[in-house]
Parts: sequence; C-alpha cells; structure tokens
Amino acid sequence: MKQKFMQDLQSVYDFCTQQKNELNLLFSNLENKNYEKLKIIDDFANILELEINDISRLAILNRLINLREDSLILLLSNLGLSEEKIDEKKEIAFDFVAKFWHEKQKERVRFIEENHLLNHFYRTIFAGVYEIGLKFTAWQKVWHKKIIIENNRFLSKKFDNDDAKTMEFLSEKNLLDLGHDEKIAERCYSVLEIKGEKYKSIAYSQAFKNEVFAIVDKLEELEDKLINIEDEIFGQKWEYILYFQELIKALSNSEPNKLVSLWANVDRAWMKITTPFQIGHPLEYYEDHYRKAVALEWDLRLANPNALSTNRAQIITNSFGQIFKQLDNEFENNVIYNFCVSSIKKVQIYISQPALFFGSQFNGLFSAQVVPNDEVVSFEYGKKIFAYSQNILATQRAKPFMRISKIVFGDEFVKSERKFLFSNEQDWYRVYDISTIGHEFGHILWCDENTETAMNKSGNFKNIEEFKATTGGLIAHFCDLENQDLNKFVLVDLIKRSVGLISWMETDDVRPYYCEGLIHLDILFGSKVLYFDGQQLKIDMNQYDAMKKIYMDIYMDLAQTYLAKKDASEFLNKFCIKDGKVFMPINSNVKAFVEYYYNLYKSIGQELDTEDCKSNYAI
Repeated sequence: MKQKFMQDLQSVYDFCTQQKNELNLLFSNLENKNYEKLKIIDDFANILELEINDISRLAILNRLINLREDSLILLLSNLGLSEEKIDEKKEIAFDFVAKFWHEKQKERVRFIEENHLLNHFYRTIFAGVYEIGLKFTAWQKVWHKKIIIENNRFLSKKFDNDDAKTMEFLSEKNLLDLGHDEKIAERCYSVLEIKGEKYKSIAYSQAFKNEVFAIVDKLEELEDKLINIEDEIFGQKWEYILYFQELIKALSNSEPNKLVSLWANVDRAWMKITTPFQIGHPLEYYEDHYRKAVALEWDLRLANPNALSTNRAQIITNSFGQIFKQLDNEFENNVIYNFCVSSIKKVQIYISQPALFFGSQFNGLFSAQVVPNDEVVSFEYGKKIFAYSQNILATQRAKPFMRISKIVFGDEFVKSERKFLFSNEQDWYRVYDISTIGHEFGHILWCDENTETAMNKSGNFKNIEEFKATTGGLIAHFCDLENQDLNKFVLVDLIKRSVGLISWMETDDVRPYYCEGLIHLDILFGSKVLYFDGQQLKIDMNQYDAMKKIYMDIYMDLAQTYLAKKDASEFLNKFCIKDGKVFMPINSNVKAFVEYYYNLYKSIGQELDTEDCKSNYAI
C-alpha cells in the first residue's frame, strides 16, 4: 500500500513539475518572438493599460510566472506614475495572478481526484488546503492595504523614516505583542488600530473578522472530514487534526497578548507532522518592518520522493564549533552554543516544491525556508528546512538572458556562468546546498529565544540577519576541505547574488536582502575581488583567499555582536547607513558602483540580451 502511495506521490510531484515547466516556456516564446503564444501576457498588459512590447511582456511574465513584483514596479515607476496609481495597478496585478494560479492549482486537485491518486486521507487534505487557501488569498488584499499601505506609511511619515524612533514609540506605547514570559515578542499577530491620536493593538480576528472566520469555517470543515478517515500510510491522522485545531484556536483568539503563545502551539503541533505533505501557515514577517505582523502564508509543500540527502547539518555544526571555540574557551558549556547545536540536531529537511500556494505567496515564493522563527519552539522541537532546488534550477534556466548582465559583468564572466548553469547540473546542486541550504542553517546560529527582540530595538535585526545566514553557509564551506573544488562556482554565485540584490534598493518587502548585498559588496570590494573604475566593474577571481580572510574576520565580529545581543544597527552601520528611505554604502567605491548599477538597472534592467541565446549552451 505504501509503495503504491509513493508512486502516486511521484506522479503528483511530476504533474506539478510539468505544469510549471510548460509555463516556463512562455519565457522562450518571448525570447524567440513567438508573440502569438503570449496572448495571456498581452491580455494582462491590456488590463494594466500598459504599452505592449518586450519590456512590458518580460515584467508581466516575471509577475505571473515567477511571482516577482520588482520588474513590474520598476516599469510602472519609469512611467512616472504616482504611488497611489502604482498601488492600484499592483492590486489589479495581484488579482490577475491569484485567479491564474488558483485555476492552475485547481487542475492539480482535479488531476489527483480524477486519477484516484494517493488515498482518501491525503486527497482530502490536498483539496482542503486548496479551499482554505482561497480564503487566505481574499484576506491578503485587505491585510496588505491595512498594514503595509495605511499603517506603515503613516508611521514612516510620522517619524520621517526613522526606524529607531518608530520602534521606540511602538515599545513605549505597548503596541507590540507580548510573547513568552510576557516579554515583547519578535513578531505580531495583531494590527495597529489608529484613531486620531489614539493607538491600540487588535487581533487579526477583530481587525479582519469576516476574512478570518471564513478561514476558520473551512478549517473546521476539513477537521470534521478527517475525523472519519484514517491515515493508513503514515499514521499521522491525529497530528494533522491537532494542528488544525490549534490553528482554529490561534486564528479565533481576540486577545493580542495571548496570540504569540497560541501560535507557538500551532508551531509545536506542526513540527510533529513529518509526512511528505507539509502545510505552510503564517510563519514569516518580512513585509511589516515595524511591528513584524506575520504574513499570510498558506501552502502545501510536497517532498520529492527521490531527493538526494545532504550532510549540510554536520558541516554547519563543525564550522560553528570551530568559530565558537575561538571566541569562548568554555564554548561547550555556553548556553547559546548548546541551544544552537540542539536546534541543528533536530532539523527536518524537506527537498520539496510548493504544490499549492496562496495569500502573500502570490507576491513571491521562497527559494528555501527555515522555520519556525519562534526560538522557544525550535529549542523544543527543532526546525524544518524546505529547499526548492529543482524548481529554482528550472526557473533560472527559463529566465531570459539579460543585457545588463553582460554590460556589468563582462562577456567572459557571463558566458562561463551560463555554461555552468546549463551544463553542470550535479555541481549546480552542490553549490545550491552550500549557498542556499547553508543559508537556512546559518539562520539558526548564534541565536537563542530572545536574541531577535534584544537586537531589534532600532528595527534593523532583519537587515543583518540575512547576511548572517548567507555568511554562516559560506564559513561552513571555507571550513569544509572536501568541497574546495567548488570555490570558483561559489564565488561566482556570491558575486551575482550580491550585485543583483542592488535592484531591490527601493523594494521595501525585501530590504533585508538588499542590506545583505551591501555588506557582501563591502567585503568583495575590500578584498579586491571587485573594483569599480567609474565605468566598468573589474573582477579578480584570484583574490579568493583575501576575501575568505575578511569574511572570517567580519563573521567573528558579527558572532560577538549576536552573543552580546547588541543592537543590530551597531553592526549594520559599519557598512551602510540610511539615507532618506534607503540604505547606502559607506565605502565610496562601493557606493559609486551601487549608484551606477541601480541607475543602469532602472534604464535597461528589463532589456534582453539579443547577442547570446540558450542554444549556445544546449544540454
């Protein structure tokens, strides 16, 4: 019975993969100017009242297929539209994208039901997650309008974009949720209600009553169905039911200072579910810079039945021990060291893909994720790491070649990187393991249950945390003598990522990644790997060892910052400072390059490279 189930799971996984691959072909149709096959893209452009050309088509493809908003926002900004008009068109785009993907995912539900795949229990979960997801999507629109557009812009204006003053105000007025031990939590499940000069926090269930209880109704329906069905494959019926019950309790509660504890119980119940059917609920909090209101994630992730294993956990643990020993002779008795090592040992890894996704995820899916963020829960149960390696490789191969890459990096660098992408799949997965899965493990290091709250007084914790994560993965690679043959490819990946993140300078939702890029660039320029002469970026791959030494020194400084739980701004401001609404580098050469690249990105960032084509790198 289980063998048949796993075969069915593979069929479902393959169907989702095939469906995404077919959608990725739309990029090839753009590259090959097969415009007759891009009707849906042209229809999307007409709804947005955009001129139809290759630049607008690419922006819309990125929005529809890759769920990325940045290209569309750049296009709208270049048209000189007001902030209000851009908001309006972004909402229209969200509706179009959501309707498109709802139908694609409905096809996945039908495929399972019509072919009688899986079994009754998991068919019911699959269909139930879909129905609940539709309600999350409806909620996302009003959530975003209330918290991001109304509240956060009000706070930004009130405190003149000074994050530290905003955080001080929220803390002094008791407008942040309390978590474990009645201490200020690192996240919120509530909304700031503003009436004149009066402010208070109200739970999601009160701020979005209709939307929340529409979800609760669907959760109760699914729970009722599952009570009468057995999980004959994994024996986790009651784990799923308890999970849904905890979700209902957390969503329904109306007392803001009980919410973090209730959602911790959701995470505890969720950590006990270890099947290939992994549901994703509200976990992350990137969009809301101030109160860290948790975003409306809702999805179903299918683990790949044939995924290769990884020993990244052991590699990370070894390097973490080496670094900690240099900082603390009694490191094995250090509470934070033991906290982190314990969390790493309990990590569950799922090489998977999102089979269903809704709500906030129509504004971008993860390339990988480590959750829960609640460190009390993580100490008890560990974390789950999700890696979408197969999806990411397919997406990177489908993306058109861009003119800006050749201008910035030069012909030799670009062609070498493209050859690696299309011709060296095994090593590509090894680099993904180092950089992306390593990044997710890197999040676990140097933190205990109150690190984030202690370091976020000025609102900048997330703006150094992504750097800490990526660099934790890099340091592990530096200490791992068995994979040094990948040094060049790891460095190329780092350079591409660091430069590419500049394009997110004015995209608030991903500010932590933009800040991460600025710190990487400071190191890459400081080690002479990169140099900008005012007109062209120079790349010297022979400076790897110099770069490695600087990374080790800065990571040691970062680790001490975390161990002492200093305000994150102390570390961040060594590399960049806020200039109005955006952060800019302190190093003059880095700043000159960042300004050069961003201006170039705004002017030609959506233009295709017509001098090279993918047939030159045929697999």
